[in-house]
Amino acid sequence: MRYLALACDYDGTIATHGTVSDSTFDALCRAQKSGRRLILVTGRQLDDLFCVFPRAEIFDCIVAENGALFYDPRRHREVMLAEPPPEEFINELRRRGVASISVGKSIVATWEPHEAAVLEAIHHCGLELQVIFNKGAIMVLPSGVNKNSGLRAALSWLGLSVHNTIGVGDAENDHAFLTACEFSAAVANALDAVKERVDLVTEADHGAGVEELITDLLDNDLRQHDRHVRRHDILLGNDADGNAVRIPPYDSRLLISGPSGSGKSTIVNAILERLAQAEYQFCVIDPEGDYENMEYAVTVGDEEQIPTTAHVLQLLAKTDSTVVSMLAVPIADRPAYAAQLMQRMENAHRHDGRPHWLLLDEAHHMLPASWQPAPGTSARRFASEALVTVHPRSLDPSALAAINIAIAVGSNAEQTLEELSAAFGRPVRPAPRPSPAKQGLEMLVWFCRESEDAIRVRIEPPEAERRRHRRKYADGDLREKSFYFRGPQDRLKLRAQNLTLFLQIAEGVDADTWLHHLRQGDYSRWIRTAIKDEILADQIQTIEQAGLPAGESLARVQAAVERLYTGSA
Repeated sequence: MRYLALACDYDGTIATHGTVSDSTFDALCRAQKSGRRLILVTGRQLDDLFCVFPRAEIFDCIVAENGALFYDPRRHREVMLAEPPPEEFINELRRRGVASISVGKSIVATWEPHEAAVLEAIHHCGLELQVIFNKGAIMVLPSGVNKNSGLRAALSWLGLSVHNTIGVGDAENDHAFLTACEFSAAVANALDAVKERVDLVTEADHGAGVEELITDLLDNDLRQHDRHVRRHDILLGNDADGNAVRIPPYDSRLLISGPSGSGKSTIVNAILERLAQAEYQFCVIDPEGDYENMEYAVTVGDEEQIPTTAHVLQLLAKTDSTVVSMLAVPIADRPAYAAQLMQRMENAHRHDGRPHWLLLDEAHHMLPASWQPAPGTSARRFASEALVTVHPRSLDPSALAAINIAIAVGSNAEQTLEELSAAFGRPVRPAPRPSPAKQGLEMLVWFCRESEDAIRVRIEPPEAERRRHRRKYADGDLREKSFYFRGPQDRLKLRAQNLTLFLQIAEGVDADTWLHHLRQGDYSRWIRTAIKDEILADQIQTIEQAGLPAGESLARVQAAVERLYTGSA
């Protein structure tokens, strides 16, 4: 199952005029019996909720007071997620004549038209409080506390992710948690502003709309909406027309292939970085230690220690993305080791939906064509998978059969794609090479279940790689590509082996030397050929051609370099 949790608002969503119908309650019970968890996310105070909805303990957990209070119905345990309301603020509201004040364990609520008095009271007391509106109600909470923060606390307690959660609501204060959920719905009676921002608006209103949603969920896990919900798609790069090319975060089966040094690692790191930024959990099975220093994942194992399955599962249960280094595993034992690990991970995946992505580097080591899994071993089925290999024909045929997105990299990408086409038994038409060829790393992307046409895509590199690039040119040693300040008489030989030294030397040379190289266009030429940064080269070329005096041109060059390199380095 993709969706393992259903998070519901109360008033106006599962409840009509404060009451939950028997049919809506029965639908919630059916969702729970399917193995999914139920989370109630409400602005009401807990005591008030139980007065109007005594059967609220059907939910696996309850987030009350608009995110400020967590309640575990099984253990009858309350956990405060925010500070209590300041007494001085409550007194100030009363002094200003604000009527119908409701004070919870953290929330303070009243009604319109008292919003101006509420804001004035916050300002007068000098407090860091936020005001949240909800169909005429005015709720005041500590800054940063809302239904999203409360939902995330509940999901953490359940060991689940927002990416396996459906949210349904109807009003302004539901925006925060609906946006966070992988799939968001609004009942038909919801405010227009809410309907405009969700993935689905039910045909029925209130509880009947939630029943409609649950029926679709139990029928097919909402798969009929997959093609229309693309807000979570992961960026690969841009096509020849500058259009973004993205892949779905769920049910993507990637094969990334190309020779050594062709750019496979750049693509993989870009995908993993964007998954991490979007809070998708991944697990990399790494036979050669290529991912040990990844900043957004925890690495287990090294060339001396084989990581245990228990340790890997423990990290994944804590929602950490994980790199499993197999350096200490003999090559002949890697298929069996990987098969056992993946089987245990798959069992956990069925329970909590994680890891969302499994990536096998050097996949032909773990899934060779000759590999015969043990009897009773099920086919791998994670939410999404990526296989990285130099030798696609050496892969297990059943692994190849599952691929729905093929990525070919390198100067022979067309040939690689033809090999994949033969292996898949499906025709492909590679995109033509541009003339003249563009600089930068490109790949051929083939959505092989949808089209016979491959797309030529310029890779959008990962930010971590851009940072390494900036550090290399800011502080590294370019050796033969260094810049030499020689001056108009060619008497100097001041070597700048990186951009930091370039700026330091530039400040110390005389005006004639600086202007000599400036007027010859030497600075932009060096940036373009040695640093290979067209953007910075163009900026410096503009300065070179502006006819500026030495001091002003130096200051502008310094500012341009620092903005892109040495300032961030």
